[in-house]
Amino acid sequence: MKAERADFLPPFFIWLRYSSIMFDFTAYAGLFSAAFIAATIFPMQSEAILVGLILADRYSLIGLLLVASVGNTAGAAVNWLLGRGVERFRDSRWFPVSEDKLDKAQIWYRKYGKWSLLLSWLPIGGDAITVAAGVLKEPLPTFLILVFIGKALRYVVLAAATLSLI
Repeated sequence: MKAERADFLPPFFIWLRYSSIMFDFTAYAGLFSAAFIAATIFPMQSEAILVGLILADRYSLIGLLLVASVGNTAGAAVNWLLGRGVERFRDSRWFPVSEDKLDKAQIWYRKYGKWSLLLSWLPIGGDAITVAAGVLKEPLPTFLILVFIGKALRYVVLAAATLSLI
């Protein structure tokens, strides 16, 4: 019986190690997905997931911040792509951004230019700014850099508040 138990333990520990890795991957993938969806025109909150993972004290803080920021920026890039083709569908009843919001975002974007992308993290109007950047044909590299900076700073402030650093 001792031999059987000894034979069983190494595979069990291997399984335990891989299940832990898969759990970590799932946490990061879930955060990326939530951040991605939250940045698109669909309503979702990624902040609660990030706070929960930070409080779990099991994951790399830098890793969480990078995953959330990259996911949120990738979702905003979807809005930019929508903006590039929005003129065709702007009057469609199903279009998720109202014409009024889009007009206001374009006025804001024309007034403040590419620097307004640093505010793309705002819960109200942030998505419209990213769509407006696509409509006004902001170059994708500039768009990605500025949106990433804005969204990363938001997550850093959230993490600092969660850890009672501010």
